[in-house]
Amino acid sequence: MQSTEPPSDGHAEVRIVAASPEVARRVAEVLRRCFAATEQRSYPAGPDGGTRLDLTVDTGRAAEPARSWLDTSRSMEDSHGSSETAPGGRRSPPGG
Repeated sequence: MQSTEPPSDGHAEVRIVAASPEVARRVAEVLRRCFAATEQRSYPAGPDGGTRLDLTVDTGRAAEPARSWLDTSRSMEDSHGSSETAPGGRRSPPGG
């Protein structure tokens, strides 16, 4: 059962869906090199196969290069105002 509570401040819940457990584990390993993370939890992705892997990362305990990226993204967020993104990952124009 999925929690409806948001993660605590500075933490992010990450869900990785991949065709194979090995691919999901490789992505999780990259995240663990950048952030402190909980032990991963693995589940079947769906009736067609695949793997879903869930973990929680602590952005307050980030390693390089994630720390530099986080600092830069916070600076950009402050200068641009909103951190909301439009579909496709593009920033929404202010007020829209």
